[in-house]
Amino acid sequence: MSRPTNTKKTSVLTWLPWLLLLALLVAFAWLFTSYQSEQDAVWQPPRAEPPTQEMQPASDTPAPVGSYHDAVARASQSVVNIYTTQVVNNHPYMDDPVLRRFFEFHGGMPEQEHGETNLGSGVIVSQDGYIVTNAHVIEKADEITVSFNDGRRSRATIIGTDPDSDLAVIKVDMSGLTPLAFRSKPSKVGDVALAIGNPFGVGQTVTQGIISATGRTGLGVNKFEDFIQTDAAINPGNSGGALVDAYGQLVGINTVIFSRSGGSMGIGFAIPTSLVEQVMNALIKDGRVRRGWLGIEVQSQLRDPTQLNTTTGVEVLNVIPGSPSAKSGLQISDVILSIDGVEMTDANTLIQYVARKAPDTVLNAQVLRMVGNKQVNKQIQIILAERPPQENVEPPLIDQPYLEEPSAGGFAEDSGNGTPMTEEERLRLREELIELFEKDAARNKQ
Repeated sequence: MSRPTNTKKTSVLTWLPWLLLLALLVAFAWLFTSYQSEQDAVWQPPRAEPPTQEMQPASDTPAPVGSYHDAVARASQSVVNIYTTQVVNNHPYMDDPVLRRFFEFHGGMPEQEHGETNLGSGVIVSQDGYIVTNAHVIEKADEITVSFNDGRRSRATIIGTDPDSDLAVIKVDMSGLTPLAFRSKPSKVGDVALAIGNPFGVGQTVTQGIISATGRTGLGVNKFEDFIQTDAAINPGNSGGALVDAYGQLVGINTVIFSRSGGSMGIGFAIPTSLVEQVMNALIKDGRVRRGWLGIEVQSQLRDPTQLNTTTGVEVLNVIPGSPSAKSGLQISDVILSIDGVEMTDANTLIQYVARKAPDTVLNAQVLRMVGNKQVNKQIQIILAERPPQENVEPPLIDQPYLEEPSAGGFAEDSGNGTPMTEEERLRLREELIELFEKDAARNKQ
């Protein structure tokens, strides 16, 4: 009876070495394959994973996006067209006695008053009628008319203007309006941008692009600059209109374009909502903007792009006597490295930072000062004063950005062929009139 059992044991012992060998071969093959895969992975180029819903930025592209209709429908009801009229009293011939006499002999002087109409855009920011626009849109306006998306129209009054930032607040006597929500997060380069306004007076128009850059300064357009740059088409008449994201949230107020022709070249600038909100609240509350002031003249540290280690900071060129900086002990040739822990990389950064602070704010500046032959770090506390009125900033003469201030109507001198009279033609007419008057005078004497 024990014989079959022995047979089974013999059979198992016969196959066991082969099974062990097979297991070793499988293990060796698996180890070799894994090692080869690791070696291959080291030399493979980086590959971008296809974007998923979770990987896409929450700011703008939740999609694929087939249409921005919902965003535009949400934002467009809060964007208005603004028409301003300015009464002009001075006629170009009034100051010339010869030309004045000519018109007196031929039916009297032309009409002294005429209206010049400008156009722009604005954004509703409250249900009770407050609207934000550009200061240059309503500059010198005698009458402001606001046209709403639903066809209604209303006269507006000026609440306050801030030419330093080119922002203004006007108000219409209406209620139940739809304000445009401000985007809470800062814009990022590459975000979708939609510009809504009234280009060339054709009516409300939407153009689409992206955020090309943020924090643009040094353009020479405004005293305080912190522009968003976009390639969404902005044209004359878009000034004061809305720049919104893919959700229809306001990210900026369209202000200026860089152009050699007067039309869009894909370089437009908008004032970000962070600055808009500060100026808007100040104008509504006080009718003006109070800004902090250090009382110094500065320039950016020169940096050599060929050097790996360069010095950042802002050098103090002058300290105004009696100013906050003078009282704090800040000295000429000091280099301001940071304020409140924020690195001052250039003069524009310092000016923008201080301008956004209210008077009486205490700033802690880290300064690099030469003491003998050594540079010493010092901490200086400065209490800001209110910025005094400043002279106007003249824009650069070369490659000057084109401000959208188109006019319609008004008076144009006519040379007789439907084109405006040139200065040369005016002088020639004046000489001919003088000759005629002299002949008339001689004839009367005879």
